[in-house]
Amino acid sequence: MLSKKRTGIFLPYFQGQRLSDFPQALINILDKENVHYYDGVYQVANATNYVQPVTEDMLSKVHSKGMIGSVKNTGYFEAASYSAGGTVQAAEQINLGNIDNAFVFTGFGDHHAGRSYFGGMCYFNGAAVAIATLREKGVTRFAIVDTDSHHADGTRDIFGQDKEVLHICFCSQDHCDGNSNVDVAILYGINDKGYLERIRQAFVPTVSVFSPELIFWEFGYDATRGEYGDKGLTKDCHLEIAKIIKSAADTVCRGRLITILCGGSRRDLATYIIPKIIALMAGLR
Repeated sequence: MLSKKRTGIFLPYFQGQRLSDFPQALINILDKENVHYYDGVYQVANATNYVQPVTEDMLSKVHSKGMIGSVKNTGYFEAASYSAGGTVQAAEQINLGNIDNAFVFTGFGDHHAGRSYFGGMCYFNGAAVAIATLREKGVTRFAIVDTDSHHADGTRDIFGQDKEVLHICFCSQDHCDGNSNVDVAILYGINDKGYLERIRQAFVPTVSVFSPELIFWEFGYDATRGEYGDKGLTKDCHLEIAKIIKSAADTVCRGRLITILCGGSRRDLATYIIPKIIALMAGLR
């Protein structure tokens, strides 16, 4: 039987059709006593609390003033602030001991947003803002694992020289600087078995040695067959990835894991994959 965790679900904002079935698709999860739901702009009646957007002062700890101004000019500033706010609030709630792990739905992803640039529908780097926030509270050591189909150039721009943040990216290239930055090439046409073996070989031992206090998982399902970043994975592979990452988090940092939704466009895949991952994180059948 799975061990139950106090799991926070943060739904601050979503963009487009991919999450149109949520939060309704979580109906058999939201009613569990160990699941805490944090609502954004949807005002769902059983929400534990409401997601707060990040402030400009918080953003300025990571992003340049010019970049923040540029995001304002896109018309997506408020929505992006809520997306990043969900990740920051999840990290704060875990740090306070109110929840053990969290899944953050985002309208806009993190990993293409660097210190002074953004792209790929990533306007702010919520994981980076969350790390800056927790550092002020005494948390010092973090790991970020990225299974989106594309390279996390923005996250690497922010943390490339930071020895207290381990960044492991499963993307399109192999690279290791002998420090805390690791890229693992995932070639087009890889199967589930090959992908999972790379996760086990590259992520599990590395994160165990690094011993972070909190793990961020930048989760993208865009590498699934039929998606825009199709690498050949089946839709069931993502739950197996989640099992490996959750097990590592349980071992190295008492299960303190934040899963952040990044790439992926298909509504049917989101509705199939995401509830299974959340149920695993919460220790539900």
